[in-house]
Amino acid sequence: MVTETPAYQLDFAKAKERLHKVVLKTPLQLNRNLSALYNANVYLKREDLQIVRSYKLRGAYYMISSLTAEQLQKGVVCASAGNHAQGFAYSCKKLGIKGVVFMPVITPNQKVHQTKMFGADSIEVRLTGDTFDDCAVAAKKYTEENGMTFIPPFDDYRIIEGQATVGTEILEDLQNIDYLFVPVGGGGLAAGVGSYFRIYSP
Repeated sequence: MVTETPAYQLDFAKAKERLHKVVLKTPLQLNRNLSALYNANVYLKREDLQIVRSYKLRGAYYMISSLTAEQLQKGVVCASAGNHAQGFAYSCKKLGIKGVVFMPVITPNQKVHQTKMFGADSIEVRLTGDTFDDCAVAAKKYTEENGMTFIPPFDDYRIIEGQATVGTEILEDLQNIDYLFVPVGGGGLAAGVGSYFRIYSP
């Protein structure tokens, strides 16, 4: 007899409420140059105005803040070449917990510096591996060996819920949307915003 695992129900409202006092509700701005170029009203969601300069803070903070007290006390780990690391570091500092950031050796010094600045004394940065994949393997091994929790850049439902709040804000500001273009790296933002729009867009 096969027992099906119940489908995970994404909770956009819970993510929005928890992130309310942590992330900036960024403006949805009409871009006149692009609008003229394409003969359409083109709006840009200004996530570059977040304190860490990207939407990555949303997923990182939401997942970390969803952990149990025991998990938080043991600390968290991430692997990132930049934006996720900065959102992760800021979250660790904000929540007052220990975090370890694994970054590839080739990561630009500016990104390493920014990550350390946002995390301050709450995080440790380890430069490991020549590629992101090598870095991620080392991070996950360290996580397991030290009984900590790994915070992935995109492939976790809580990360997706956090990133989905970009979509909740877009629909609060603009209803009649013909096309929504979402950049895709790992897919966390696309999964979150896409799921929200599929359920709630008019």
